Amino acid sequence: MELVLNTYGTALRVENGIFLVLHQDGKQSINPNKVKSILISKGASISSDAALLAIENEIDVMFVDRTGKPSGRLWGIRYGSVSTIRRKQLEFLYSDKAVKWVKDIIIRKIDNQIGLLLVLAPENDVQKKKTERCINRLNDYKSKIHSTEAPFVHDIAPTLRGWEGAATRSYFSMLSEFLPDEYKFEKRSQNPATDVFNCLLNYAYGMLYGKVEGALIKAGIDPYAGIFHRDDYNRPALAFDVIEVFRIWADYVVFNLCMQKVIDQDCYSIRDDGSYWLENMGKRILIQSMNDYLAEVINIKGKERSRGTHIDLYAQQLAQIFLKS
Repeated sequence: MELVLNTYGTALRVENGIFLVLHQDGKQSINPNKVKSILISKGASISSDAALLAIENEIDVMFVDRTGKPSGRLWGIRYGSVSTIRRKQLEFLYSDKAVKWVKDIIIRKIDNQIGLLLVLAPENDVQKKKTERCINRLNDYKSKIHSTEAPFVHDIAPTLRGWEGAATRSYFSMLSEFLPDEYKFEKRSQNPATDVFNCLLNYAYGMLYGKVEGALIKAGIDPYAGIFHRDDYNRPALAFDVIEVFRIWADYVVFNLCMQKVIDQDCYSIRDDGSYWLENMGKRILIQSMNDYLAEVINIKGKERSRGTHIDLYAQQLAQIFLKS
């Protein structure tokens, strides 16, 4: 389970070797063996004893901002201590193998987008034709990406970003047409969101960033040494690379919440500048929905695992790719 502390004044302590959550409605005891990760928002607190108990049990502890992205985290000293993997990671970054890897993750991202559009394809003839045209455009971008060749990633990165961006704009434009009127949006908006859908999606992506970053660290990989995304501004650039493979899971969860119309005006607030922000009710609904979805067992390449575990397996496989490069 993921333990979420996002209410002001909530505190995590230790009593008799187990976690004790203190909140305004009372207290709750939780066995650390049942906890996989702990999410802490501004206004909540954790004691040093609780932090050490989490480390002892290899529980990922993340401090997140209002958008759900990790601002900091705790992990045991053995995480990320494999110097050989990180040295090989840097060698991979400047090898010709990196070009194929980057192209593969972008193509996989677009394939996921096509798959979701096919699942959502309506019976309405007009929308059906629009969907087909959109999918044709996405396949065209895939072909261009696949045919692009260069010795190193930095030689073609701007071109790939351009095609990836164009494909993503087409995808989201089509996705918006499937939504109920109150959740439709004009375009992707980040920092801040300018509509309900993007408000939800930004937070869901933030959750994924945290899980991907944690998986990379546990696999001994440096999440800040990006291959496709630039590693400036002290951002976990490699996590931004790897998340492309899994973004579709957040898209699906947010889309379904909107289709079910469970997100109402109690779930978000609108500031004077027109930006949208999730409030506690919206966060609870989205966090629970994302965690439930990530806990579902699915088959990827013959392995029956939860979606969350597949993220860990991907990171482990990536570490092996670096070692063999």
